[in-house]
Amino acid sequence: MKKLFYFLLVGLFSAIIACEPNNPFNTGPVYDVDGNLAIDSVKIAAYIDTAQVDSLYRIHDPSGLVIIVQEEGVGSRPTGGNIVYTEYTGFLMEDGSVFDTTDETIARDNNIYVEGRTYETFKFQVGAGNVITGWDIGFRRIRPGTKARMIIPSPYGYRSSENNSRIPPNSVLIFDVFFKGTD
Repeated sequence: MKKLFYFLLVGLFSAIIACEPNNPFNTGPVYDVDGNLAIDSVKIAAYIDTAQVDSLYRIHDPSGLVIIVQEEGVGSRPTGGNIVYTEYTGFLMEDGSVFDTTDETIARDNNIYVEGRTYETFKFQVGAGNVITGWDIGFRRIRPGTKARMIIPSPYGYRSSENNSRIPPNSVLIFDVFFKGTD
């Protein structure tokens, strides 16, 4: 009888948890990396066909990321653990709106200036997870001194995140970067 009581108690508790709207085991739908890459690859191909961007050459990474190299740098490409120093301007492929930059003038011109922010060279550690995955992929493919345009599919950007009002979910991102160097 005692075992039956415990069995019923566990069953009742499980039923309550299953009905709870904040069930910690309900993680929601899984992000569809392959599906979004397929959608983004079509958008990126159309952009590349029509974009008027001077380039020395283009890198089509197997990830789906495209790098349009405008000025070639020299030296070794960074690897995991290297510190990268870069200047950049990020904008949406969809409409060209600027969402972030290290250049104060560009920030002011695009009404994204933040009082008190220091607009200067940005640094990050490759492979440390401190930047979007697209940057870890892209900067490993170019040399210090390179000026390039990185076109980053949504799975390697902010995915379906709604945390930034300037970046809609599943946005293809473009970054004009000047890769200044590494440590």
